[in-house]
Amino acid sequence: MLKNLLLVGLGGAAGSILRSLFAIWFKHSSFPLATLLVNIIGSFVIGMVIAVSLRNPSYDANWRLFLATGLCGGFTTFSAFSAENLQLIQQGRMGLFAVYAVGSVLLGLWGAWLGFLIAK
Repeated sequence: MLKNLLLVGLGGAAGSILRSLFAIWFKHSSFPLATLLVNIIGSFVIGMVIAVSLRNPSYDANWRLFLATGLCGGFTTFSAFSAENLQLIQQGRMGLFAVYAVGSVLLGLWGAWLGFLIAK
């Protein structure tokens, strides 16, 4: 258990540092380019990790913890959202996928707006 937490923590730290670097490298005042890139790259990486681990049963679970949960989780939570939606689609649960995808985006935006208004 402690080893798993350390793998996730180390991956998360690396992902957070990368996220911060992207914010510095791609700072753009009129469009959130860094966030867009981070979300796309994180989703791509988590998709690759999932595919490799499913294709290869001997794939070390430690790498999945470090890369998917840690690195991608620290880099962007959008990658987890993408992976969960992909899983719902693969399971043929299209109704639940639609509710989760649309609900997450709309309620997430609403939550950010409400939090902003309350803190303002």
